[in-house]
Amino acid sequence: MIVFERVAEMRDWVIRQRRLGRSVSFVPTMGALHPGHISLINKARGETDVVVASVFVNPTQFNNAEDLEKYPRTLQDDMRLLQEAQCDALFCPSVAEMYPDGQRIVPVDYGNLTNRFEAAHRPGHFDGVVAIVRKLFYAVPADRAYFGEKDMQQLRVIQTLVEREEIPIQIVPCPTMRESSGLAMSSRNVRLSEEGRKKASMIFNALKRVASVTTLEALREMIPTQIRLLEGATFKVEYLSVVNKTTFEASNNVEEHERVVLFAGVLEGVRLIDNLSIAAARQL
Repeated sequence: MIVFERVAEMRDWVIRQRRLGRSVSFVPTMGALHPGHISLINKARGETDVVVASVFVNPTQFNNAEDLEKYPRTLQDDMRLLQEAQCDALFCPSVAEMYPDGQRIVPVDYGNLTNRFEAAHRPGHFDGVVAIVRKLFYAVPADRAYFGEKDMQQLRVIQTLVEREEIPIQIVPCPTMRESSGLAMSSRNVRLSEEGRKKASMIFNALKRVASVTTLEALREMIPTQIRLLEGATFKVEYLSVVNKTTFEASNNVEEHERVVLFAGVLEGVRLIDNLSIAAARQL
């Protein structure tokens, strides 16, 4: 695996690969890799000739300085996992390399996508996401980029960025990987205690119960019931909502195929998010 730290060198290498007729895939990460990340690498490796991953903890998408400071950084372990997964190249730039003119970013407005849910609870978060993804897509001009569906709102923001700015890359959504308990795999999970990880499995159960209802009346009863159960287990629930997964508008139509149940909350000081589409829930 070749390791690059400079934008120009990374970009030149990818361009050379494509000129040689090789298809290139890209898996952007913030490190602290887990099997969910590796599943993206495996999928990319099966669909393209060359796989590039990045590890960069992006400071501009953190609205909480303590959260940024506590975010796990395990670069040596990440490199070992990527090599074992047969990743071809790794891009791990410094903050100064990615933000040579300082961390000034331009606010974005994609309607509901950048104003509700994650955006409302993490002001400026998606401004930072758009800024760094735009930079990463310049540094790694791949054919495809792979993102997990656990960060559903972020995925939609990135898809909108690509559409609006006509960036020539295909975004490939990938299903959320879960632990045996149902807890969505996340780099933040390592900050939970053993008891906390057990409690965190309640999130998936709540999502399934909300997704299972078949009438509007039942939905209106189910959501507050699940919030009370989670709060009783010491969660601080930020939202548990049903939306259209494309527009992120409120969706109370229980028959709508494009619906997704969203969750965000804090447990043991760790912020956790998850989602489950209605269609996926009915196949469980």
